[in-house]
Amino acid sequence: MAKRVAIILSGCGVYDGTEIHEASAVLVHLSRAGAQAQMFAPNQDQMHVINHCEGKPSDGKRNVLQESARIARGDIVDLAKLDVLAFDAVIIPGGFGVAKNLSDWGMKNKDFTIKPEVEKTLKDFHKAGKPLAMCCIAPVLAAKILPGCELTVGQDKESDVWPYAQTAGALQEMGCKHVNKEAEQAHVDVKHKLVTTPAFMCNAPIHKIFDGIGVMVKETLKLA
Repeated sequence: MAKRVAIILSGCGVYDGTEIHEASAVLVHLSRAGAQAQMFAPNQDQMHVINHCEGKPSDGKRNVLQESARIARGDIVDLAKLDVLAFDAVIIPGGFGVAKNLSDWGMKNKDFTIKPEVEKTLKDFHKAGKPLAMCCIAPVLAAKILPGCELTVGQDKESDVWPYAQTAGALQEMGCKHVNKEAEQAHVDVKHKLVTTPAFMCNAPIHKIFDGIGVMVKETLKLA
């Protein structure tokens, strides 16, 4: 029987929602593996809207569920309706929406909180013994709900290639074990059934991001 995987989106667009290339890569790799994917998103307003041409906030409001539907080609479900028992695993692509709409990491860093609906969903998957997979900045969510877990957001030394390496230090301060990985790699925490990959935490060629997400998906399905 095909594995069923829930994907939690946080909008549409790297600066205020889900990173579209990461979401697409997840979907391609799940499809190639014969898994069935269903996308979910919280029905709430985004923290703010970013003009992606300028990288600056713009006027107006947008709804996370409605924006996520752009990636899902309309096949999106309110996160409040996600039945953990109906799925074998959950995957969260990255993008600033994770740090702005699913949590407030973007404003509070390691002192952040996760939106209650998102936190409950992830804890329910973990309690049911089902794997969680997260890429890019999304592993910060795992750091909050799985104290002492092992994860990766790439490298822990900042460089032109790894501009967000300070995130690794923040996760270690939260009590997690950060494992350095390259963009095309993933880390598996077997104990917590957690799979993570750096994705666009790295200024890598896009094919390496795609390959790393492929490893994450493969390892997640093995745990499911």
